[in-house]
Amino acid sequence: MDARVVPEAALGIKEGEAHVIRNAGARAPDAIRLLVISQQLLATEEIVVIGHTDCGMDTFTTEQARGIVSKGLALDADSEGAKQVGALEFQEFPKVHGNVKDDVAFLKSHPLIKPDSKISGWVVA
Repeated sequence: MDARVVPEAALGIKEGEAHVIRNAGARAPDAIRLLVISQQLLATEEIVVIGHTDCGMDTFTTEQARGIVSKGLALDADSEGAKQVGALEFQEFPKVHGNVKDDVAFLKSHPLIKPDSKISGWVVA
């Protein structure tokens, strides 16, 4: 999601050469549905998890993020919206290198990711 990070330019990827899936914190669990579609419908064989330093996701906890969202939406404590916010996992992280390593392991062991997939992870500044 961070507009400062442009993986296509950093990796020399031309338009149409890769499916680039971006999300807050570069967390693999958030991308599973899209990765399954990419592999099963579009024949993707390689997955690269790219995290970056100075990420905004390492500046708050899940509880702080829930508070920000609840306040921003002016949710009543008993509302359905408040319940849904309470169930959100923002997957904050203090160490981007550890998250990338964990997410590569997550993908390699995920039952919906092709077992012969080439999966790697990188951290860029």
